[in-house]
Amino acid sequence: MSLGKAEKSAATSRRDFIKRSSLWVTGGAIAGGLNVAQAAHAYGSDVIKIGLVGCGGRGTDAAVQALNTATQEDVKPNGPVKLIAMADVFADKVQGAYRKIKSQHRDLVDVPPERRFTGFDGYQKVLDCDIDLVILATPPGFRPLHFEAAVYAGKHVFMEKPCATDAPGVRRLLAANETAKNKGLMVAVGLQRRHETKYRETIARLQDGAIGDIVCTRVFWNGAGVPVHPRRKGQSELEYQMRNWYYFNWLCGDHIVEQHIHNLDVSNWLMGGPPVECNGMGGRQVRTGKEHGQIYDHHFCEYTYASGTRMYSQCRHIRGCWNNVSEHVQGTQGRADISGAKIYDASGQLVWKYGPGGGGGHQEEHYDLFATLRRGDIYNEGDYGATSSMTAILGRLATYSGKMVNWDEAIGSEIALANIDNLRSFADEPPLKPDEDGFYQIAAPGETETL
Repeated sequence: MSLGKAEKSAATSRRDFIKRSSLWVTGGAIAGGLNVAQAAHAYGSDVIKIGLVGCGGRGTDAAVQALNTATQEDVKPNGPVKLIAMADVFADKVQGAYRKIKSQHRDLVDVPPERRFTGFDGYQKVLDCDIDLVILATPPGFRPLHFEAAVYAGKHVFMEKPCATDAPGVRRLLAANETAKNKGLMVAVGLQRRHETKYRETIARLQDGAIGDIVCTRVFWNGAGVPVHPRRKGQSELEYQMRNWYYFNWLCGDHIVEQHIHNLDVSNWLMGGPPVECNGMGGRQVRTGKEHGQIYDHHFCEYTYASGTRMYSQCRHIRGCWNNVSEHVQGTQGRADISGAKIYDASGQLVWKYGPGGGGGHQEEHYDLFATLRRGDIYNEGDYGATSSMTAILGRLATYSGKMVNWDEAIGSEIALANIDNLRSFADEPPLKPDEDGFYQIAAPGETETL
């Protein structure tokens, strides 16, 4: 049983990922022999004009957080920011986001009706506007297409995680990110823990040997899940799936990709790169109705890094169970609660803690982004965003197949979940169709072809 195949593309090895996965900052060589600082526009006190593509809850909040940077006096350098264009496939999403953002930043929103775009080509209309930076916050299945277009248009980018839902999408995004580097474009990714002081200080201490050699990490995202939007009369199948995008892999990648990526990214950050292989198990124990699309409600994965260190990963969407969102590490000389910013020695005694504050990453990532642009510098988070997206995809391939899957065969997979480029309207056929009883294709371990 296959979930669909795309054209062949050359595999990207784990070694190549690691080479590119560190933060790429000012001074790198770019086309024409200039360094990034020379190529990037030094915005100073100029207005930075932004566009928003994807007007759901996360996109709306990201736009508000971007505009907050204009008024935060204790963050330097700061300066004016304006939202001037918006797009979503759904008109109600555009209007809802416009009203919410306008209510919080009335003077910083200049989006007349002619710059509020709807439809599958709305992203391109935003990019055609006179913007400096675009926020990409649609369902992640669209991310590689939209990111590629933004880079081609020469725009700085803030994109939400994950960066793709399948290996062909990851490869497409990586290729576009190389072009972004050559053009000297800022690329920020919504893995906000990397912008929180408490995480940064904890990870730095662990990498400096605070608990000795790393033996294993444990990461969790166990919660209640997300709501279902009932099918409406006259609604096309494509519109129904997009209203319920979280339940369809071509749009979200399953919750191990869309949500658990945050915790997987923390482990990769600590370890300095992605794992080399993964095995796992999962299924649909509670969310078994046709309204629940095709994603699993629980996954458990054992990832292995090149050093032999293991990462034990849990994510679950089942009500009434133990809920936990956190990251932990065991070393030869102690352990740490990374998310709690606490380090313990081998006897279990607390030897360091960050204390209160140090969080708020959703806002901090925008402070960092806009302050850096105003200095005339850039950084690029695209590679580690792609690396951690692929780590999550690797986990899904393992749980869906029931087999051990290694990194190189996973990133080289030809299986694509959709051809996003061909979608033009809600009348189009969706990449996934229900059977005659209204149920969708569910992965069956031992049978499903994932590579």
